[in-house]
Amino acid sequence: MKKQVWNFVLTGGPCAGKTTGLSTMEQELQNRGYYVLIVPETATELISTGIRPFNNSLDLLPFQYVVFEKQIHKEELYRKVAQMIPAEKVIIIHDRGIIDNKSYITNKQFQEILSHFSFNEVEARDRYDAVFHLVTAANGAEEFYTLANNVSRTETPEEARKLDELGISNWTGHPHFRIINNSTDFERKMERLMCEVYSALGDPTPIEIERKYLIKKPDINTLAKYVSITVIDIVQTYLKSTGNIERRVRQRGQNGNFSYYLTEKREIDSLKRAESERKVSEKDYIHYLSEIDTTLHPIIKKRICFAYKSQYFELDVFDFSKDLALMEIELTNVNSSVELPNFIDIIKEVTDDPKYRNHQIAKTQTL
Repeated sequence: MKKQVWNFVLTGGPCAGKTTGLSTMEQELQNRGYYVLIVPETATELISTGIRPFNNSLDLLPFQYVVFEKQIHKEELYRKVAQMIPAEKVIIIHDRGIIDNKSYITNKQFQEILSHFSFNEVEARDRYDAVFHLVTAANGAEEFYTLANNVSRTETPEEARKLDELGISNWTGHPHFRIINNSTDFERKMERLMCEVYSALGDPTPIEIERKYLIKKPDINTLAKYVSITVIDIVQTYLKSTGNIERRVRQRGQNGNFSYYLTEKREIDSLKRAESERKVSEKDYIHYLSEIDTTLHPIIKKRICFAYKSQYFELDVFDFSKDLALMEIELTNVNSSVELPNFIDIIKEVTDDPKYRNHQIAKTQTL
C-alpha cells in the first residue's frame, strides 16, 4: 500500500469546541488505524511562553511575522516527520492554519508577510487538504460561551462572532472548506465534524451530497454588498473515462496563482455520487491534458464562494451564459435542511435534473 499523508486544519471562533474537536479527531482516527500528528496552535504557544503582542513585548505586526515564521517551520517539520514514520496512513492535524493569522492584521499587512516569506495567498490557503471550521458558541449556543479554557482569549460574545465571521471569510475559497455550526447539541456537533473528516479521507468512500439551484446571474459587485465573497477562476477539463467513472482535471486559483486537482466520480443516484479528489502538480496536470475527451468542451467559469448563516455556498458563473448561473451547497446528510440566501434570485432547484450537471454542460455549453 502506498504511503498516504493528509494535512487537515481544525479552526474556528473562540469557544467553538476546538480543544474537544482535536481530541475527538485524534482518538477516532487512531481507532481507525491512522497515525495522527497534531501541530499546536502557534500564537497560543508563543503567548503562553511570554512572547505576546503588546504588554511590553512585541507590537502586533512583528508578532505576526514571528507567528508566521514559526508556523511555517513547524508545518514543514511535521510534514518531514510524517514521511519518516513507518505507518502507511498519517494525518497531520493543524490547530489553525496560516490563513487564520489574517484575522488579526490588515489585508495589506498580511500580503506583505506572505511576500516576505515568498508565499501567495492561494498557496497559503490551499496547502492543506481540508479545512474544518467550528462555529463559536457565541453564535447559536450563547449559554455555553466561555473563555475559561484558553487564557490567551479575552473576546466578548460580540467580538467572538466578528472573529468567527472573519475566519470563515478568510478561508472561503478553499476547495474543501466545511463549516460545522451549532444547529445541534455539542455531542452531535462533534459527530458532524467527524462525518466531514471521514468524507475528506474517503473512509469509507466519500458520498457527495449536494443541492443545486438554477439562478439568475448575479452582479458580483452587488453580491459583495450582502456577504463576503471569494472569486475563484476555474478551468475544468474532462478526460477520457472508463466504465461509469467520470474523470476530470481542474485548474483553480486567483490572480494568476493556481492549484491543480484530479477528480474521479461514480454516480450512485441523483443526489449521491462517490467521489475521490487529489491535488496534483502542474507538471502532472499538463500530462493529464493529453488524455482530454475531445467530445466535451472545457468548462471555464468563475466560482463565487460565500458563507450565509453558517452554510457554505458555491455559485458558478459561466462564460457562455449571459443571464443564468448555478448555485450549490454540499451536505453531510440527504435530509439536512438548507436556508437559502434571500438576496439570490432562485429560479428553481435542479438537483435531480441531469441537464445541469457539469458533464452535460460540457457537452451543450448551455444552461
